[in-house]
Amino acid sequence: MKYKMPGYRHITLCFIWFFLPLASLKAQTSAADSTRSFIHRIQVEGRPAYVIPTNPFLKGDNERWKSIETSFSGHLKYSFQFRPNTCADRIYGGAYQGFGVSLNTFGDRKQLGDPMAFYLFQGARIARFTPRLSLNYEWNFGISAGWQPYDNNYNSYNGAVGSRMNAYINAGIYLNWTLSRHIDLVLGGDFTHFSNGNTKFPNAGINMTGAKIGLTYNFNREDIDLTRSFSQPAIPRFPRHISYDLVLFGSWRRKGVFLGEKQIASPGTYPVAGFNFAPMYNVGYKFRVGASLDGVFDGSANVYTEDYISEYGGGGSGQYQFYKPGIQHQLALGLSGRAEYVMPYFTISMGMGTNVIGRGDMRGFYQILALKIGVTKSSFLHIGYNLQNFKTPNYLMLGLGFRFHNKYPKVRHY
Repeated sequence: MKYKMPGYRHITLCFIWFFLPLASLKAQTSAADSTRSFIHRIQVEGRPAYVIPTNPFLKGDNERWKSIETSFSGHLKYSFQFRPNTCADRIYGGAYQGFGVSLNTFGDRKQLGDPMAFYLFQGARIARFTPRLSLNYEWNFGISAGWQPYDNNYNSYNGAVGSRMNAYINAGIYLNWTLSRHIDLVLGGDFTHFSNGNTKFPNAGINMTGAKIGLTYNFNREDIDLTRSFSQPAIPRFPRHISYDLVLFGSWRRKGVFLGEKQIASPGTYPVAGFNFAPMYNVGYKFRVGASLDGVFDGSANVYTEDYISEYGGGGSGQYQFYKPGIQHQLALGLSGRAEYVMPYFTISMGMGTNVIGRGDMRGFYQILALKIGVTKSSFLHIGYNLQNFKTPNYLMLGLGFRFHNKYPKVRHY
């Protein structure tokens, strides 16, 4: 069976959804004098990595009969950071955020390509050992393009990558050593994941772990920023309260159906739409916890195929006929526990729950990982992913969220 590449409307939607946060982030920073409030930075990084052999294609079941074990990527990044000895710096540990671009290679351009990634990122301090040496974390989230995906005629071994565009997720920890007023040295390790969020089939994905080494140039950092001030700004008392998040989301997905021991890919895509309503207790500046009512319509749920090949579609080629059950088999309602890590501009949300109403595929234990990107005080973009039983990919959750009864205080950047 030959799988078609994603349509232009899918690619356009991915790009729009990725670049909208850049405009939001810029709008949120324009209100303050950015020269006074932030340190602007440019960073270059190299990241050698080991490719974890999670599927037969990577282990050597490919055109070259050779395992794919290593990768290397070069990164160019821009970020802005809260100045040291400010209120925001004390609360968020020297948080910085920005956007980057990378070029990735696996040493096999024919079967995998040399994809580029475009991403947002944020990091902050975990611990400070000396005024010039700290342990930091950083996450990256974005889109990668330029892959050589599975093709039934020309790239039939590639069971890892099914689309030319894939999500890019990276997280790591590193040491940041301040060498001078302008230059920092970065040295650490990270983990990377590429996949298409089940929007194309196959979707085994690629996982990597490795090292990162880089240099950061701080354009407007002053000598006073490298010393610890004896007069620390007071942190306003946080008003603990309950806020309410309503998220409306949608996406599309492909479906693989097992026929005996063989998995057959559906010929088309299926729509997904849903909502989350979550009362969240705001514990402090950086943490929320609560519960969520989760409703979803999954157009691919409980589809099935018979154990024979039928001719359809007017093409004359034998393909499996897929059947859709009634809508009552494609709706579910679940309850999940939620925890959120809150930072400037971005919130990382994690959840685990179970469907209390649902049939067949819609039953079971599910997990949610999402990035919320602030647009206004009461609205945000939502980019999430739903996983079943910690291993089975479900669907993307691309949507818009609204926050009610939000008493989160405005943090001073000075």
